[in-house]
Amino acid sequence: MKKKRNIYLTIISLLIVLGVITYAHFTFDAYKLRILNLCAVYTVLGLSMNLIYGFTGLFSLGHAGFMAVGAYATALLTLPVALKAQNFFLKPIVEPLANVVWPFFPSLLFAGLLTAFIGFLIGAPALRLKGDYLAIATLGFAEIIRIIIINAQTVTNGALGLKGIPATTNLWWSFGTAAVTIIFMIFLINSSYGRAFKAIREDEIAAESMGISLFKHKVLSFTIGAFFAGIGGGLLGNLLGTIDPALFKFTLTFNILLIIVLGGIGSITGTVISAFIVTIAGEVLRFLDQSINLGFVVIPGVTGMRMVVFSLLLMIVVLFFRHGLMGTNEFDWDRLIDMLSSFKKPLRKRRES
Repeated sequence: MKKKRNIYLTIISLLIVLGVITYAHFTFDAYKLRILNLCAVYTVLGLSMNLIYGFTGLFSLGHAGFMAVGAYATALLTLPVALKAQNFFLKPIVEPLANVVWPFFPSLLFAGLLTAFIGFLIGAPALRLKGDYLAIATLGFAEIIRIIIINAQTVTNGALGLKGIPATTNLWWSFGTAAVTIIFMIFLINSSYGRAFKAIREDEIAAESMGISLFKHKVLSFTIGAFFAGIGGGLLGNLLGTIDPALFKFTLTFNILLIIVLGGIGSITGTVISAFIVTIAGEVLRFLDQSINLGFVVIPGVTGMRMVVFSLLLMIVVLFFRHGLMGTNEFDWDRLIDMLSSFKKPLRKRRES
């Protein structure tokens, strides 16, 4: 009985979300649509990093490098021939890429596979390290990728970046990719591989003594995480319309790490919720950077005040929710209904009294 009820509630919720996305697609302006798209893209990126760090326990800081590979690969394959000639005015683009134009979906998929391959090449040697050493190694690899992009003038246009990238990413692409990522992560974490990832996170020695191949599962988690990071990078590049190496600095990795820590390390639901909260809150607080007129006094704007207040709010949340908003818990209809019924009981007693 409860299973049927939960299935019906899930279907109704999905229809409501689909209706909201449809309404937003036809009524929201470009600014609001970009924020919603960023929420979905950061959901994909947060889930990809949570798989590596939250579920497998690998403290990797190389996500910005994977995003850069995905963004540049998708952009170069979808950029029209004429715009490629305009972008590469200092040095001409290499011949195989000069006349290649792919549709968005094959380009995005190729970007993910290319990033997964690079993730495998990086993970094979780096994942023999642990803890802080692994973090430093992956951070170094991410910076190496960025430097290669800067110097590969005939492939990436160097420090000038790429402009005029087709704005293909819309609500259907971003939220559709986010939905596929969520479903894939749910099935993966609930499979034998997911249980092996969690066992490695909790205790590597105990996991190995139970017959779990540490190297195999670590590389698998790292490669899958890199794949979805490349997909997220491709969506981001075709959403912004312009990319350059400065966009993929360590700060971008820190923003993704912030999302999974705030939502809950090892929680899919927490990552989704946190991606929306962090993205929307960062935009809502932009008024703090500008002058505020209260009628009787004008408070001058201070550049960067938005991030100061945002950081203070995050510190307060972390103090009260030490394991994130969701901890390691996931959304459950039964738990939600029990919570709502527990709130109703005191109200009934007050009415009766």
